[in-house]
Amino acid sequence: MTVMPHAVEGWTVADLEALPDDGLRYELVDGILLVSPAPRPIHQEALLELAVLLRAGVPATMKVYFAPLDWQPDDATSLQPDLLVVRRADVRERNIVAPLVLAVEVLSRSTRRYDQLLKYSVYAEHGVASYWMVDPVEPSIVAYDLVDGGYEEVGRASGDESVTLAKPFEITVTPNALVSG
Repeated sequence: MTVMPHAVEGWTVADLEALPDDGLRYELVDGILLVSPAPRPIHQEALLELAVLLRAGVPATMKVYFAPLDWQPDDATSLQPDLLVVRRADVRERNIVAPLVLAVEVLSRSTRRYDQLLKYSVYAEHGVASYWMVDPVEPSIVAYDLVDGGYEEVGRASGDESVTLAKPFEITVTPNALVSG
């Protein structure tokens, strides 16, 4: 994870459009540009399996997307959750600006603290209804729902344990099933 310097005013969503399409992930939090390397195979494996699982259970009123897709709740914030669930009515041509129904981050060595601290607080601040963190190395999931402006843990599982989550729709996740090992 690299922080890119910019003018005193900070980066904006408009500035992101001028950046190269070079395989890096560019995200913006409060005008600070963050750059991440491309994910590793274990990350992508867990992401794909979870996307398939979510896609199989998503109700017709919602859609499942995976990164890169920008979620831009304001002009100084642009994040690309690994997986996101949105209401169909909130889908726009270029990006998503409405609060997400679900944001999922697959943890990696380079983004773990960023996902656990910074994204956790940004998602809560901007009204993301549910947030899941999935660890493919130590297969596990921790799920949170937004309650009164803050996240409350609603489920956790590791290895061959399963957890059934009620939001954004009922779904059962078994962490070991997300990675072949």
